[in-house]
Amino acid sequence: MSTSAAATGTTSTAGKQDLVTIQEGSEENIIPTFKLASGYEMPVVAYGTFRSNPGEVYDCIMNAIKIGYRHFDCAHVYGNEKEIGKAFNDAIFGEQKLVTRDELFITGKLWNSDHGTDIVSNACDYSLTNLGIDYFDLYLIHFPIAWKHTGIDTPGWGKSELDNDTSLIDTWREMEKLVASKKCRSIGVSNYPLLLLHDLTCQANVPVSCNQIETHVYYQRESLINYCLSRNICVTAHTPLGGGNANEVWTNSSSPIDDPIVKEIATGKNKNVTPAQVLLRFLLQSGVVVLPKSIKKSRMEENITLFGMNLSDDEMNKLRTLDKYVSYKTNPNPFESFIGGPDCFTDKGTDIFD
Repeated sequence: MSTSAAATGTTSTAGKQDLVTIQEGSEENIIPTFKLASGYEMPVVAYGTFRSNPGEVYDCIMNAIKIGYRHFDCAHVYGNEKEIGKAFNDAIFGEQKLVTRDELFITGKLWNSDHGTDIVSNACDYSLTNLGIDYFDLYLIHFPIAWKHTGIDTPGWGKSELDNDTSLIDTWREMEKLVASKKCRSIGVSNYPLLLLHDLTCQANVPVSCNQIETHVYYQRESLINYCLSRNICVTAHTPLGGGNANEVWTNSSSPIDDPIVKEIATGKNKNVTPAQVLLRFLLQSGVVVLPKSIKKSRMEENITLFGMNLSDDEMNKLRTLDKYVSYKTNPNPFESFIGGPDCFTDKGTDIFD
């Protein structure tokens, strides 16, 4: 990514990078970056594309680029890569020429049913073709689980079977080859717990640049986050607002965005911000990159307007007391996908994190 496109983060002695300070002299709408273990810079606010349906995601991407987003989080299993690719093409090569490819940071993900050593490269190629790009800035193993292959164009979901022939390190070795072939600039993982991540860091030849996880004020995961930061592994929050209304339905419980303490801080003295901005800023000040998602233009603008505010130490401490250490198991968690298959071990599915 070009250095002119973003402000560079700096690493503190504790391993946490400064994700909120805009360099003096930078443009006001510039977004700070996290310097990955690969050496590349990643903007600390991304536009998430999960639950963006075909027919609506094109306009979402175009609006996000116009608003100022440069980091886009994608995945093959989301089923919207081709439409996103059309938006990227029009933004780069269309009449308006909104951005250059070099100004974008695009993340992709390898799905569970594509872990096979003879599949990984083809799966990456398939996503690159869908998106109309030559390389991923970051490519992640979506979940630490390998399923039997169901076809690259038909990612497995439902009656899922475990792949008994492919280990996680086998898949990682194929990911490393993607860096060597310049299909991916950086590689990482998603939804990895600490014990699996440490096992990987002990064996990786190419450093793990990122672990994208569920984390928010109700699920703060201090041990995992601090472990990652101590190893210069970027932590990216794929559910930074706690999932909003979608997770309220899923869990039958309130969302962090409705928490009284969050609302109190948002409306406090000299704030005039929204609860969502408080939640996102909390993570940024904790050293965590955020991936908010909305199809509403006003919310997109709100979710990226985070650098003219600050949470005091007292406010940060109040927010830390909200930790319930409860996962909402989303994005999209493979729990129910096992139902009806030979590897379904409860009547509700199989929890791979047990």
